[in-house]
Parts: sequence; C-alpha cells; structure tokens
Amino acid sequence: MRSPSRILAGCALALGGATLASVAAHAQEAATRRQEMVIEQLKKAAAAISDRSLSDIRSLDDWKRQRPAMRGELLYMLGLDPLPERTPLKPQITGTLTRPDYRVEKLVFQSLPGLYVTANLYLPANSPGPLPTILYVSGHAPHPLGAKSYYQDRAAWFASHGYVCLILDTLEFGEVPGIHHGIHDLNMWNWLSLGYTPAGVEVWNAMRAIDYLETRPEVDRQRIGMTGISGGGSTTWFTTAVDERVAAAVPGVSTYTFGSQAAHWVAAGQCDCIYFHNTFLRDFPIVGALIAPRPLLFFSGRQDPDFPPDGYHEVYRKVKRVYDLYPGGGPARISEVDDDVGHSDPPLFRRQTREWMNRWLRNDAAPLPEEPDAAASSEPAEALACLAGPPRDAINYHVHDLFTSPVRLRPPGTAVEQAQRREDLLAQLREKVFRWFPRERIPFETTVSPNDGGWAARYADYKEVEFTSEAGVRIRAQLLRPRGQPQAPLLIYAKRAGDSIYFMDLDELLPVLGRYAVLIVNPRLTEHPVSAFQYAEIERSASWVGRTVAAMQTWDILRAIEWAAGEERVAARGVSLYGKGEMGILALYAGLFDERVSQVVLNDAPASHWQGPALLNILRITDIVEVAGAFAPRRLVSLTEYPRPFDYTRRVYEQQGAARQFVRAESLAAALEVWNYPRRGSASDAGGNRF
Repeated sequence: MRSPSRILAGCALALGGATLASVAAHAQEAATRRQEMVIEQLKKAAAAISDRSLSDIRSLDDWKRQRPAMRGELLYMLGLDPLPERTPLKPQITGTLTRPDYRVEKLVFQSLPGLYVTANLYLPANSPGPLPTILYVSGHAPHPLGAKSYYQDRAAWFASHGYVCLILDTLEFGEVPGIHHGIHDLNMWNWLSLGYTPAGVEVWNAMRAIDYLETRPEVDRQRIGMTGISGGGSTTWFTTAVDERVAAAVPGVSTYTFGSQAAHWVAAGQCDCIYFHNTFLRDFPIVGALIAPRPLLFFSGRQDPDFPPDGYHEVYRKVKRVYDLYPGGGPARISEVDDDVGHSDPPLFRRQTREWMNRWLRNDAAPLPEEPDAAASSEPAEALACLAGPPRDAINYHVHDLFTSPVRLRPPGTAVEQAQRREDLLAQLREKVFRWFPRERIPFETTVSPNDGGWAARYADYKEVEFTSEAGVRIRAQLLRPRGQPQAPLLIYAKRAGDSIYFMDLDELLPVLGRYAVLIVNPRLTEHPVSAFQYAEIERSASWVGRTVAAMQTWDILRAIEWAAGEERVAARGVSLYGKGEMGILALYAGLFDERVSQVVLNDAPASHWQGPALLNILRITDIVEVAGAFAPRRLVSLTEYPRPFDYTRRVYEQQGAARQFVRAESLAAALEVWNYPRRGSASDAGGNRF
C-alpha cells in the first residue's frame, strides 16, 4: 500500500511539478473571488432595477396606460393572480369585552376554507354609524394567543376617538399559526418554485377583512384606512396598492428599494413577508405608485438596520413624481416622516398616523397633543383571544403548499396539442422564470490557467479556462479535446457543489476522453463551500432581481455551450449535457433553450421541483416531467432508474414516435455510446469491435 506522502508526491508530479498545496491554495483563492463576484453582480443588478423603476413615466397618460399591467404584475408576484375565490367568510363573534369608551368583539373568519384569521373588532361606545374605520395589521409580535394583544393600544385609541378599528393577527403569530420564515429559516426553497410568499396570504387576509367590514352597519365603506408597522407595514403597502377600497394608508418602518436592500445586504434581517418575488424586474416604488392619488404617509427610522434611509427616501422621490402627475395629488396627498430611531413606532409616528387618518377620513386637520408613550398592552392576551384551541380543519399550517395553485399536468395530448403546449411552455418560461436572462451577448474575455493538466494531458489536449458568463461573473471550466479530431462531439459536464473532492476528478470521464471533447464546467457557486446561512442570503437576494441560484446556473450552462461552439468551435457533431441530481435538470432546461443540444444525460434526477431545483414560479407553470417531455424527440438518458413520475415523459416520447430516444443506461460511457467514436488511429476487426 502506498503511503499518503507518496500519493501526494505522485499528485505533485502529475501536476507538472507544482505542489498539491499550492495548486489547492490558488484554486481556493480563485473560487472565493468568483463567489464574491456573484454577490457583487446581484447588487449591481438590483441597483439597475431600482434606477429604472418608474423612469419611463413622464405624463399621467403614460402612467394610466401602464398602471393596469403593473397592478397585474404585482398581484402575480404576491401569488394572487389569479385571485383566490371569495368563499364564505363564516364569521364568528366568540366573545365581547365592554370598556367605558368602546367594546371589543373577538372575531374569527375564514379567508379561504380552513384558513382561519383571528382578530379583534373595536367599536366606539354610543357613536352613531356609519363611522370611519381603520384596518390595523399587526407586525411580528410573538405570542401563542396572537400578535394583536401587543398592538391593542393603537386600536383602543382609534375606538376611543370615534373610529371602528379591526386589528388582525398575522399568519405566523396568529392563534392558528402558519409558517412565515420558510426560506429565511427552513430551507423551503420550493416556495420560490411555487411563487409563494407569505405576503400574499397576509394581503388576502386583509382584503377579506375589508369584505367583512363592508358587512357591518357601523362601517362607512368610503372611509376605510389601513396602517401597521414592520410586517404590518408591508401588508399595508401591498394591500393598498391592489385594493382600492383602502381610502388612506400609513405603512410604517417597511419601505425600501431592492437596490438599497442588496447594497446593504440585509436579507438576513428580513421576514419572507416583506418581499414579492421579482418576476417582472420591478421595484418597490411601483407599490406606492399604484396607491396614487390616494393619501399615503409612511414613516421610517434612520437607525433602522433593515430599512436604510437611502432606500426609503428613494421610494418617496420616485412615488411623489407619480403623485405630482395627478391634479392636486402632490405634497398634500403623499408624505414621508423619519426620525432618529430604530425599527419602531414611537409616539411621534403614532401621533402623525392619527393626524393623517383624521385629516383624510374625517376632514379634520387639527393637530393632536403630544401624549406619553402608552404601555404596550393593558388587556391580557388571554382576554383578547378568540379561540379555545386550533380548529380541526385548519389549513394555516400548510397553506404555503396550496395558496398559489400549483400546476396539475394534463395527460399528453395529440401531436398538434403537444406542439402548441411546448410553444406556450417556452413562452411562459421566458416570461416568468428566466425573464432576467441577459438580452445582449457580451465578450467571453477568456483567460487560460497555467495549469497544464498533468496526467490528464496524456488523454487529450488540456486547457483550463475562466470566462465571463454575464457581466461581472466569471466561471471556471476545463476543456479536454481529442487530438486530431476537430469534429468530435462535445460533452459538457455541469458540476454541482460537492460533486468532487479533488479538482482533477476524471475517473468517470476516462472512457470518454479521446472520443468526445469534454468541457467540465463549474457554474457559479459550485466551487467554494457555501454555508446554509450564506446560501439563504444569496438565494433570497437573487429573488429580488427575478432569479434563483439554479436559474443563474442554467444561464452558465447555456454560456458554456456558446463558449465551446464559438471560441473553441468544438460543437460540430452535436452537444451532450450531463449533470447529477438537480444539475441534470438545469442541463435539461439549457437543452430546451438551445437546439444544438442533441441529448441530456441525467443521474439521480429529482422527480419534481417540489424537491428541487428552485426556479421562480416554475410549479405554477409546469414540472420536471413535462419539461423532459418537451425535450422530445431529442435523446434523454438516465444513469439511474427514472422516478415513477417520468412515466409521463415516457408517454410523450412514445406519442412522438421517439420511444427509443428515452433511454436508461448503466454508465456515462454507455449513455454516450463511446464505441461509436474510436480514438484516432484505432483499429477494428471485421466484426466491428474496436480496440
């Protein structure tokens, strides 16, 4: 048995005299640099989106022309297109508290069948209706009996001053809790594939709360205002933007641009409900613009680490330009307030919220006196609780699996129907999954590493390169070309993170070398170890610019095809793509978009995007097995047993007369049928066996 020192010495010799340690150190340094470039590119992409936001709106006609489409886009990005059915609310008043100035009704309703919302309705004592009304949406104040008890002093003030006030629990911290931090905490990346954000549920619950308020005789339907802070502020922004029944709004400590969020890299501090997944490459100012010309005040803290001043000031500037287009819609109807505080709503902010509502819902512009900071609560949470326990039929715990109507695949149709579905599928993928793909092809700016490949150069001409995938992002690749075979077919092996321990991992490829040109590609974020925390920050930040890590890696594979065909001219006889696990599925998407790909080789592929890879909105459009079917009649091979759902794909291939192109192979060599591609100068006997 060889000693470790001899093994290392042999590796060093194979590397042309360089020490293994020095090669590894250089590779690690380069991989770290490439990872940093990915983060910087996300920041630049977010900044560009923020710079463009509303920049083409120059007149009221411009805005009115674009407004309906932007509202539709926002609804889609919240998971609310199509809107769920307005099913019966089934409201129940489970108890009442009577106080000198108001009474509190304990309310439960179902915004969807089984989606329970707990709330308190504050009603003024001895006030004739209909009255101005406030919908107060709670922020994230953890309590097993709901967040509403923490904010009760806000509701009590309004009720004591002649308003009806309905205060809602959040989904996360309601009496029937659901998950809010699925991608922030729990690696539930299929939320991206589902196009799901808990913001959508919060907005829907608020819209259904307005439906309920409209049934109450005490409520003036024309005078409904909405307010809340933090997560409640976010819900106020989004709900007011898409529901014009809100007559005046005051969202607090919840205002940002994606450019600011990325520049300050604050994803780790934010709940998932703060954001929409940016499918259409918009920015937060469109939310404020959709509120115009209804009265809008928002307040922010200059010391708030989650919503820095550069972001909320930019929102004000951009949104105010839209307000200014409306007659009388400028300074009178939009205002921002900030103070030298953190993530909170101190007495100044609460007083200005009340003055704003008085002004626009009661036509009362009188200033209010300063008041001392009230206690966070006076009624115990137990007194305000609406339920004795969780309902048996509640779906709150898994509403994230249901809310955005995941696709149900139809059985394969006729050849004509399949062709039409394929065309529609490609259009939807381009519009709602890969919309961010760069439109302009930029130079590759290829650089060649001094690494000569060591023993690998005995098998083929070796070249290690780095090239530009998109502006500011570089990826690493190794090319091994058969000597004297310029027309050799091309295999691109797209590596996933952790596919190999040592950089020179050619064992699986040895039967292929000398017969195929082999390009081993490391798409971004596959080289350098990325912790779960770092990955979550990157993946969540990527969704702000309409992408996911997997989508970016798909683009890298497409660029690798272009690089090989353009820079190296090695794709003359067809391109095969190979990837393990989720990377094989990304290779499949790349093959769908590039007709030069003649076959895709999978290895241990997932059966559905419910398991991965995460692609924005994909489960609202299609799933892996339909995408695999859309690749027909080109050759699809798996080195492991196809998961059972791939029977759908098999039927598509059979209906297209391409059953022999849907293949199971025992090895990569067998998948590529290496016996059809002899090495240059090899001999074969009369029976066709090649040596």
